[in-house]
Amino acid sequence: MDNELTALRTLFTEFYYWMTVVLMFLIHVGFCMYEVGASRYKHHQHTLMKNTLLIPLVTITWFFFGWWIYWAFPNGPYIHGGGLILESEAFIGVAGFGANELANPTNALMAVNLNDHIMGVFWAAFLLFSWTAASIVSGAVIERITTFAFGILAIAIGSVFWSIDAAWGWHFNGWMVKLLGYHDAYASGVIHAVCGGFALGVLAVLGPRIGKFSSSGEPRNIGPRNPWLVCVGLFLIFTGFWGFYAACNIPIFDLGPEYGMEGVTYWTATNIYITPTTLGGITMNFLMSLSGGFLAGYWVSKGDPFWTYSGGLAGIIAASAGNDLYHPMQSLIIAGIGTYCAYKLHYIVERRFKIDDAVGAVAVHGYAGVVGLVICGFVLWGYPSSGYDGYAAINPIGMIIGAVIMFGVLGFLPGWILAKILHGAGKLRIPRDVELAGLDYNIMEQARKDERAVASSNR
Repeated sequence: MDNELTALRTLFTEFYYWMTVVLMFLIHVGFCMYEVGASRYKHHQHTLMKNTLLIPLVTITWFFFGWWIYWAFPNGPYIHGGGLILESEAFIGVAGFGANELANPTNALMAVNLNDHIMGVFWAAFLLFSWTAASIVSGAVIERITTFAFGILAIAIGSVFWSIDAAWGWHFNGWMVKLLGYHDAYASGVIHAVCGGFALGVLAVLGPRIGKFSSSGEPRNIGPRNPWLVCVGLFLIFTGFWGFYAACNIPIFDLGPEYGMEGVTYWTATNIYITPTTLGGITMNFLMSLSGGFLAGYWVSKGDPFWTYSGGLAGIIAASAGNDLYHPMQSLIIAGIGTYCAYKLHYIVERRFKIDDAVGAVAVHGYAGVVGLVICGFVLWGYPSSGYDGYAAINPIGMIIGAVIMFGVLGFLPGWILAKILHGAGKLRIPRDVELAGLDYNIMEQARKDERAVASSNR
């Protein structure tokens, strides 16, 4: 660092992203509490265990290839602009490294390096997004999936498919941004719609919990067993979402040269596309979308606590695509519309297709995310998708195509195919007797068998 001002900016940015990681960790704590609160007592330990195991599984695979996918695949490859990104690029003070070299796990940048203070914390922020992706799927499939199957699915969505959609639509050089005018500042589609679609694909193969549907096909309500735990868990997720929003920004960036204004220095916060925004503006929009979701959830569900709490999350997700540019009133209204649609679609799909989404994850993340993308295309029609010249402007057609890619192509199809493969191998669903007795009973019974075997061998 050549002077004190540069050092201060670098260390502030490093600490900024470090704090987003700390806050986002609360999202995972919240998901653990939320899922345990929604599940029945006999499945609690298993629910907690799969949420615990996704941390090492996704972390290790994200380190070795997930991060590389994000940097290497913005062009598709060969969808728009060639193959893998190989040319040198600048990245928040890290200059002169090609994208494939930048994310190589053996590179010096991916370790303690006094010449780079940013890569490790930025990697960690994206890793926490990956955990969130796997946790979204986790809630939908509780009480009936094997630990093995969930581990495979967690790696697939956390380190592969969300990494691809982030490279395509959540990268300043992504082909969807350049060609379609796709804009998704806080990941209505990039994380939430893709994970909702992936979860729906898995659920279509996994099937409903025993007793969810009557002999005539009518759905039964298996409500949360600990509503207070669901409430506290969701409030921790809301708290962690502050870190999520902050991590989607670059806190200090000189936009002068980026816009071709030679000799002009214009420092500001930017979104993931390096387009200017303000932390003050997104703070107002976050709170307004949370409020809109709460009110819509309470109203459409006729005061159901579970859907009121979940409505707050659906509202944030619906408005997230454009919350860097919306007026606060727009955020409020869009959140309400997204929550209403998510609630209605949840029960339509449940009745018609016999889909048992245990915590409403497909609705809250998937349907709300898709609705948010579509609305964003109309409300922000004509706004620049990026500060770079030659990129398509935000438009409804591009956003609708983007929603189909996120929810369907990179979400539902991979989830369905992987679930089909696991089902064909007999590894997807737990046996009926284990589901009836409870996954925790199966864990404890295996522990007792191991204890007896050890005692027998010691005689």
